[in-house]
Amino acid sequence: MNIALWVAQILLAAVFLAAGGVKLLRPREELVAKMPFAQDFTDAQFRGIGAVEVLGAVGVVLPWLTGIAPWLTPLAALGLAITQVGAIRVHARRHEPVIANVALLALALFVAVGRSLT
Repeated sequence: MNIALWVAQILLAAVFLAAGGVKLLRPREELVAKMPFAQDFTDAQFRGIGAVEVLGAVGVVLPWLTGIAPWLTPLAALGLAITQVGAIRVHARRHEPVIANVALLALALFVAVGRSLT
């Protein structure tokens, strides 16, 4: 179980670090061109979402890895799950595919529950 949780944590961290990093570092025009849903948010909101994703990516791995405040890992995973609930709502409203968001939601909930019990 520990190995499966680590695989899930690393996968979540990689996906959210990449997604959040793009939202934080790319120009707004480029983001809207590649991610049409970005037009539903102000620049500050979109950057805020990116910051939450990057912090969640760090939080889902680092506390458990270092043993410093490991209780933050399941909370970070829960936070990432909540971001996916929001993402599912946005994409569904726009009639865009949500399968990746559902998969990330399931993975985040797996880590949140799994690390809460260990």
